[in-house]
Amino acid sequence: MPPSKGTGDKKRQIAVPRPSSSVILVSPKNEILLLHRVQTSSSFASAHVFPGGNLSKQDGPCPPPEDFKHHDDAPPYRRAAIRELFEESGILLAKNSKSGELLFVDEAAREKGRRLIHQNQMTFDEWLKQQDANAEPDIGQLIPFTHWVTPPNVPKRYTTQMYLYFMPLPVNLDEKLLSKLPKEGEREEIQVPTSDGGVEVTEAQFLPASEWLSRSQKGEIILFPPQYLLLHLVSGFLDQDSRSSASIEQMEKRRAALVEFVHSGSPPWTDMFISPKVLKMTDDGRSVLALNEPGPELKGSDRQGESERVVVVRFQKGSVREVSVRWKKDIMTEGRESSSHL
Repeated sequence: MPPSKGTGDKKRQIAVPRPSSSVILVSPKNEILLLHRVQTSSSFASAHVFPGGNLSKQDGPCPPPEDFKHHDDAPPYRRAAIRELFEESGILLAKNSKSGELLFVDEAAREKGRRLIHQNQMTFDEWLKQQDANAEPDIGQLIPFTHWVTPPNVPKRYTTQMYLYFMPLPVNLDEKLLSKLPKEGEREEIQVPTSDGGVEVTEAQFLPASEWLSRSQKGEIILFPPQYLLLHLVSGFLDQDSRSSASIEQMEKRRAALVEFVHSGSPPWTDMFISPKVLKMTDDGRSVLALNEPGPELKGSDRQGESERVVVVRFQKGSVREVSVRWKKDIMTEGRESSSHL
């Protein structure tokens, strides 16, 4: 998500951002699912991303684009998050509305359903009812965790609601449900249906958030600022010392601390709207992205972003490198100190 530079030709038509959703899926071992986009993808090409995609008519109507509520967490965003996760990865987050138990559907039925839904031959809800008359998307367990609006200088823009979803810990998980997840730490090729009846191949993998960040820092994978920031925040809670030997009780405490953090702040991270904007350049040519503004569509609303942190990134031919999260006060102090030595 390249940033706005805060300047430009006002006569240029700014693209209307398309509503979309993404899921930060936390596995039974507190690892995070990322998908590796194919190089020809229309957005975030070659990057590692959270599963998700655009809202469709089957997810329900959104308020019109000129309405501030167009960008707010609502059932259509939530249904899109669950549906897109299923279409992109085959992972189904649905439950029996009477028992509350997560639904198990065998692989053959899931693969057939993904293609039918993606090709608009039936809706996600229609397919779910075929599997179980009481089935429904498990939208109630999604926890809002920031909303990102693509800066106005980017031709293809999105207004994206991010969610956290915690899969049950091992002691509470039906073993059958594990069979539909990529194995922890192993890459799994996944065929993603396309609208023309073909397929695209992507990779899915669960790893600790800290491992994803490490791979990005080493230049092994591409993480754009939204993914990097959220993984950075998640890692601070789920990847504490002795992670590999953590008990179920410790894993549960770490989840609870993360949930408490997500609901904290002013505004809380659940209600934070972020449209990155270049604040300054570092001496080595990297961009410092301010995260406090919600974007032009939300100007005049009460929506706010994150004022204490910034993301530092090197933009390179439509991609990103050397991403890090810094305290805004520290990065601004560095700037004053370097100026005083001139």
